[in-house]
Amino acid sequence: MSALRPHDYFVTGTDTEIGKTLVSSALLLALSQRGVRSLGMKPIAAGAVLQDGVWHNDDVDSLVQASDVKAPQHIVCPYLMQTPAAPHIVAQREKIRISLPQIVAAYQQAMQLADAVIVEGVGGFCVPLDDRHDTADMAQVLNLPVIMVVGIRLGCINHALLTAQAITARGLRLAGWVANIVDTQMLYPDENIAALRDRLTAPLLGCIPRLNLEDTQKAKAAAAYLDLNFLK
Repeated sequence: MSALRPHDYFVTGTDTEIGKTLVSSALLLALSQRGVRSLGMKPIAAGAVLQDGVWHNDDVDSLVQASDVKAPQHIVCPYLMQTPAAPHIVAQREKIRISLPQIVAAYQQAMQLADAVIVEGVGGFCVPLDDRHDTADMAQVLNLPVIMVVGIRLGCINHALLTAQAITARGLRLAGWVANIVDTQMLYPDENIAALRDRLTAPLLGCIPRLNLEDTQKAKAAAAYLDLNFLK
């Protein structure tokens, strides 16, 4: 599906709340700085608030802000659910059936609008979507190279290596990974990152420090720490 699309990627993470949206937004801005028309997608988002009659999710809004191509919500986020919890639980309670073909269709529409599409997953790589499918299935049907966000905190080496194994087990290519400092009190973060560099075959695209900035400024600052020259 994406063999001739060199700038399309699926962004996953070693856990939830480890910076997938920050990195996805930074990737969009970095691509835009290179003159590549970019669009971010988060096919499934759980947790929304009603503002002026429209449901909003912080992650989706961040991707929209970082994208220089604008698209309707049914493309950017086909499944926006209200409750901030595991998507398979929320979908069942809100009587939503998540359809992978519909997500693929939304991605194909996004391809027609932008030169680069960054698709952000939900939670970690193997989060259930329903009784039969998980986010790994979503990545697999999209068939995009994967960028893995590693939240640098205690346990990150094991989490990253297991996630990388799960990605390759699905026949997907791990194109690169990003180290995102989530615990500033962690002992020996540099040594942990070095251990991952030694063990992961994909290149390290950058290490993002803890950014004490307004949300609107974080993605731009994070983009400066990424080196897209390593992506192939």
